[in-house]
Amino acid sequence: MDDLTGFQRDALYVIAGADRPSGQDIKEEMEQYYSSEINHGRLYPNLDTVVNKGLVEKGQLDRRTNYYVITDDGEQAIANRLEWESNYLDERL
Repeated sequence: MDDLTGFQRDALYVIAGADRPSGQDIKEEMEQYYSSEINHGRLYPNLDTVVNKGLVEKGQLDRRTNYYVITDDGEQAIANRLEWESNYLDERL
């Protein structure tokens, strides 16, 4: 997880919190968070990165639509990240 960009990490969180979201679902959720349009040229290469790192699996709904699912490694990466963050935030919040 330490080698992911913030954008990739955010995409991982969105995928973990949804039930087999499509790329379009992920895009829409992230656009709400970022309050700006996210183009395909930014989204899909970053999704491919988290897939290639084994944090997410990509499947096919139909010929044009893929879905994404968090893997066990992805869930563990998120848990590790949250534990690391809590070391710094618990005392202040």
